[in-house]
Amino acid sequence: MVGLQILQRTRCIGAHHIEAFASLPVANISDCMTRMTAGGPRLRPMHRSGRLGGPALTVKCRPGDNLMIHKALDMAQPGDVIVVDAGGDLTNSLIGELMTTYAISRRLGGFVINGAIRDLDVIAAGTFPVYAAGVTHRGPYKDGPGEINVPIAIDGMVVQPGDLMVGDADGVLCVPYDDAEAVLTAATAKAAAEAKTLADIAAGKLDTSWIDATLRRIGCDPTPR
Repeated sequence: MVGLQILQRTRCIGAHHIEAFASLPVANISDCMTRMTAGGPRLRPMHRSGRLGGPALTVKCRPGDNLMIHKALDMAQPGDVIVVDAGGDLTNSLIGELMTTYAISRRLGGFVINGAIRDLDVIAAGTFPVYAAGVTHRGPYKDGPGEINVPIAIDGMVVQPGDLMVGDADGVLCVPYDDAEAVLTAATAKAAAEAKTLADIAAGKLDTSWIDATLRRIGCDPTPR
């Protein structure tokens, strides 16, 4: 039944891609996805440090209810990232210290919560990746409904079960399963190009001629008057 279903993933991003993306800035990956995909600026890292990377186990919740997140914790495999669409509502927290501690004990990859968390002092002191839209002390309900391993969307970012989730200090991004290799190739090249730019800056050799060329192209005289 729609709204009350628990499914298994039919595919999952492999360890090769998880490891290959781990060294790439999320900003570079995002640029190579035409800057059209993002989890929204409200999804911020709540942990002290540590990068997010792993296959998505998706959860769709009623705002303020975490029953299906508890079920997902028991279903998840080591390295999985539990990605929760709770509508972005911040009225009630969906996870806190207890669920995070349990996730760590099961060697999961992290949480992405389109909603609120609590026990921030504990989560912020650790390195287990937790991204969320906000914080509130008010706790969750545990009555459902909800769904596990269905397609979800967070601020227009569609996440399918088994897609690759990546995150750093800039935020969270989903790399679709079918596009992982093409995005990896492009993002690796982008990172190399930025490394060269930084080297050129350090050597005092940065070519900025593109700025005036762009101004001319759009009809603006680049010469100050």
